[in-house]
Amino acid sequence: MPVGADGSERKNDRVRTRRAHRFVVVLSVFLAFYIAIAYWLIPFGWHEYSKDHPAFTDNPRLTATADGHPGDPLNVSLMGDEAAVEAIMAKAGWVRALNLGVFNDLAIAADSVLDRSDPNAPVSSLYLFGRRQDMAFEKPVGHSPRRRNHVRLWRQDKPANNGDPVWIGAASYDDAVGLSHTTGEITHHIAPDIDTERDRLAADLEATGDLADNYLVPDFHTVLEGRNGGGDRWVTDGALWVGVIAAQ
Repeated sequence: MPVGADGSERKNDRVRTRRAHRFVVVLSVFLAFYIAIAYWLIPFGWHEYSKDHPAFTDNPRLTATADGHPGDPLNVSLMGDEAAVEAIMAKAGWVRALNLGVFNDLAIAADSVLDRSDPNAPVSSLYLFGRRQDMAFEKPVGHSPRRRNHVRLWRQDKPANNGDPVWIGAASYDDAVGLSHTTGEITHHIAPDIDTERDRLAADLEATGDLADNYLVPDFHTVLEGRNGGGDRWVTDGALWVGVIAAQ
């Protein structure tokens, strides 16, 4: 063996030992962080997150018409008081719809026939929790009230755990005026893809910058297609979108 070879080998052994030791230390630290994050921090975060966000397991899935027919499916929810809801909707370019009444009904009929703009045109009444919608908002498309984005909202009796009011609603797109397929009354007909309207409203509200959080509740609907009280077909992926309005 050449002179000094034994010393060099011992030195190499020490280097390999130190490297192995560092690897074990790094691996141990990594595993400790993984266990802490995966088995403590994330579950704790979800627990804290869920304390302030409502559960929708016991919530109805469909609205109803005045005569008890199934109405439009619920697909959106907002958290915040009434003033906050009105403010963010206005900022997003949605206006509050007028209530139904003889004068307003005649006005929207004339505007539809004459193709005149009517940004506050009334929406028909649907029912949830034994009452018609508490608020309704719309976003006109073009110059005629025949076509519009719109959403009806109901305030739930139970607030979120942090005390914020919870609103749940049905967003859909009116694409024509015609006769109801079930009663023969003059009514708006909705486009079948209600998810597109849900996502449009979500995008408009997110663009305001006034949401503290927003997320989808998957599998809110187990029935993914049906018909509303006017006989209009609807389809959905089953998700409910939730927007949490930031405190001002």
